[in-house]
Amino acid sequence: MKWKFWFYLMVLLYISAGINHFVSTPVYVSIMPPWLPYPNMLVYISGICETLFGILLLPVSTRRVAAWLIILLLIAVFPANIQTTLNYGHEHNIRFWISVIRLPLQLVLIRWAWLYTRQRKKKSALV
Repeated sequence: MKWKFWFYLMVLLYISAGINHFVSTPVYVSIMPPWLPYPNMLVYISGICETLFGILLLPVSTRRVAAWLIILLLIAVFPANIQTTLNYGHEHNIRFWISVIRLPLQLVLIRWAWLYTRQRKKKSALV
């Protein structure tokens, strides 16, 4: 039962984070590294991906692929996390330390997704 909670929390996390890209687009655009072209489009694409991959976690038949795609997405958006830390440090923003803590948290999120890349065994605890 505990694993089901964490699984559905993960699904909710990615779907809501993806939707938030469309609700709070300017916030996401502001953390895009300046060397990336078309920041608005990239924010929309990443929002679509997060939402879609979160949904694809639900069916057992697409769960492994969705988990691998989430891992790739987490790696792809890591430069934005670094950019956030750089921006906050430059601005002496009080949220600087939160952004510093967020950097290694990315590894935790990758590990969490990786749990669902494994072959499902009979009566698996991984939902």
